[in-house]
Amino acid sequence: MVQPLICPSLLASDFARLGEEVAALEASGADWVHVDVMDGHFVPNLTVGPDIVKALRPHTSLPFDVHLMVTPVDPWLEAYRAAGAEVLSVHPESGPHVHRTLGRIRQLGARAGLVLNPGTPVAVVEEVIDRVDLVLIMSVNPGFGGQGFIDSALRKIERVRTLLDAAGSPAVLQVDGGVSAANAAACVDAGATALVAGTAVFRGGPSAYAANIAALKGTA
Repeated sequence: MVQPLICPSLLASDFARLGEEVAALEASGADWVHVDVMDGHFVPNLTVGPDIVKALRPHTSLPFDVHLMVTPVDPWLEAYRAAGAEVLSVHPESGPHVHRTLGRIRQLGARAGLVLNPGTPVAVVEEVIDRVDLVLIMSVNPGFGGQGFIDSALRKIERVRTLLDAAGSPAVLQVDGGVSAANAAACVDAGATALVAGTAVFRGGPSAYAANIAALKGTA
């Protein structure tokens, strides 16, 4: 199995010890830190603002992969980039002009990500493929951690992989939602190159992170 990037989602971490958590993730072999930003409007939950991202930045050298589940999204791009985000991923439903939004993310010097919910058509990728550095396939409906993996996401991964390859795009193909050691290989076989995982990484506490990450990479 090709070893994917492992992007632990802080949504499943101990929020009372976030600085220690991101440091432990780096020491345990994580590749990116995935930050789920929810506004209680676009999705039914409320999570971290840019000040928390800024506070965490000195605790790790890993890239911050910020998934913006907010609407309208455009007013928040600068704040999260200034806080230290290297990747900013947005939903086409979170603003009126996703083509413009992706371009703005690149103007800010970040990598631009496009997120497809379970009900978002793959065809959206075709229209902005020259502006994406990452495509994130949601294998759950966004808003909460700990949900079960939607199996039909594997077919969606395959379809997006075909589009990216046909366009010669080097974009990262990421999967988020219910990812575990039990389905990681299937995601990678379908074409994913990065896996977001919450419970599957954080289960067992910091002493277990390295083994959990290795299991997701297929190196355990």
